[in-house]
Amino acid sequence: MKINDFLKLKDFQEVIFNDKEIDLDESLIARVEASFQFLKEFSKDKIIYGVNTGFGPMAQFKISDEDKNQLQYNLIRSHSSGIGNPLPEDEVKAAMLARLNTLSRGNSGVHTSVVFLLKDLINRDITPLIFEHGGVGASGDLVQLAHLALVLIGEGEVFYKGERKSTKEVFGIENLQPIKVEIREGLGLMNGTSVMSGIGIVNAHKARKLTEISLQLSCAINELVQAYDDHLSESLNNTKRHIGQQKIAEKMRNHLADSKLIRKRADHLYTRFDEQEKIFKDKVQEYYSIRCVPQILGPVLDTLEFTEQILEDEINSANDNPIINVEEQHVYHGGNFHGDYISLEMDKLKIVVTKLTMLAERQLNYLLNAKINEIFPPFVNLGKLGFNFGMQGVQFTATSTTAESQMLSNPMYVHSIPNNNDNQDIVSMGTNSAVICRKVIENAFEVLSIEAITIVQAIEYLGFQNKISSKTKELYDEIRNIIPAFSDDMVMYPYLQKVKDYLKK
Repeated sequence: MKINDFLKLKDFQEVIFNDKEIDLDESLIARVEASFQFLKEFSKDKIIYGVNTGFGPMAQFKISDEDKNQLQYNLIRSHSSGIGNPLPEDEVKAAMLARLNTLSRGNSGVHTSVVFLLKDLINRDITPLIFEHGGVGASGDLVQLAHLALVLIGEGEVFYKGERKSTKEVFGIENLQPIKVEIREGLGLMNGTSVMSGIGIVNAHKARKLTEISLQLSCAINELVQAYDDHLSESLNNTKRHIGQQKIAEKMRNHLADSKLIRKRADHLYTRFDEQEKIFKDKVQEYYSIRCVPQILGPVLDTLEFTEQILEDEINSANDNPIINVEEQHVYHGGNFHGDYISLEMDKLKIVVTKLTMLAERQLNYLLNAKINEIFPPFVNLGKLGFNFGMQGVQFTATSTTAESQMLSNPMYVHSIPNNNDNQDIVSMGTNSAVICRKVIENAFEVLSIEAITIVQAIEYLGFQNKISSKTKELYDEIRNIIPAFSDDMVMYPYLQKVKDYLKK
């Protein structure tokens, strides 16, 4: 895939998840080179932040010409101070591609060796060691991106062929050369939102999967209870003007098109009215977790699609400081590195994923509570009541995991803490927000895994295998390939993990 101008999220997904190699268009290289040459000439007799000054609150100190290159090395090394768990390799790969893309705008004044080496690292699956904890997301992901820059100067550590190794050793194996530090390669690499954006891209990809899975499971529950179809109808949902709701309802109608279980209200409740009948045998309306799926998943989908747009805009923006404008022959100082856009979107995304998880937990509870559903034995127990336990044990896991996500949904966006001698007096906490969002997404996969197994057991109990829709049957068959129908109690955790892995893939 040749990189030139605008990268879409689907391009990122091809590189991150399908290992598609990238190449740099000649116009991109020319743009980066022109930016570098202009800044090199322009900065000779002017004060340019981070080129011939210190950084942050020490920007008042002028740096001599002979110290300018060493200044960049000092910045990289001093800020390689992260700690905690290493970021997963797919998130780091996304961050690398995001950094390459933003530096390729020609607004950063970095040497072309930066984009060439980033390209080689991506194509060879060499991912820098970057830690979860470190950045406040104001001058961008300073600490996390310092670890990326550290690798580009030939230092630090990387993950290579499944092992954590020194960068120097891997560069020797792969015959790679560190970048040339000429003007502002340290600051250009470190000032920016590429790590929070990279994590965000992976989060959005997984959240889209979750939305689709939740929709499928919701359709299956509608079939199990033989719900009426009017709450999915175009006529009802189009009276509310939210696009997400309308899309979800349409998807559900398509999913259930060949189901033999979904009923028409007109065939059952609109045909007669018996004056003597005081209590109806059939429920007139289903529980909210069954009936209100378009209204609940609709905002999830709307939020996700807006988040994807913000991510796409961010990764195609110049998000460092200062900004070099070759056309206007000028250098602009500002705050494009600030991560508020991504921080807010990651908070919004984790909120809607938590709501999706809550929907799954309530649907699960409906299936497991015989007094509510009046269809299944307690805990969808296919064994001997009182002697066997069915899905009783796993409900505790689903409930506790959902509760954790509810707590984690509190926003990072409003948790600014001034630092950097109060130079960074209001910050975004964008990377923290993205990392916590990832945790909420992982939790959602776990709860939906438990719900999926329970739904399959419920289909088994009713003998509905030949009545459910073809799409629900596909899901049923896939889950059954992982976990057989069971009536005797068995250790569940290996199956939970396997179903989670299946849903994620």
